[in-house]
Amino acid sequence: MDMERAIIHVSGVVQGVFFRSFTMQKASDIGLNGYVVNLSDGRVKAVVEGSKGKIDALLNALKEGPPASRVRDVEIVWEPPTGEFKDFSIRR
Repeated sequence: MDMERAIIHVSGVVQGVFFRSFTMQKASDIGLNGYVVNLSDGRVKAVVEGSKGKIDALLNALKEGPPASRVRDVEIVWEPPTGEFKDFSIRR
């Protein structure tokens, strides 16, 4: 299976609405590794590694977000995978 790495930035109303927990649950259910973190500019950043199909599935979920969120934009940058992650976590 070809591995990919995506750096994802989600903007809108995405902090204080359980977006990180939502992202971790979805990524774990899908089988992706990486992390999610709130940024000081109000966005949420996720770094994920896995197959392109699994990352695409997560992207579709992030475009909707949890019920209280209002996603305005999702930016994706593709990079070569590093294999540094063993699971998916929330960073503070």
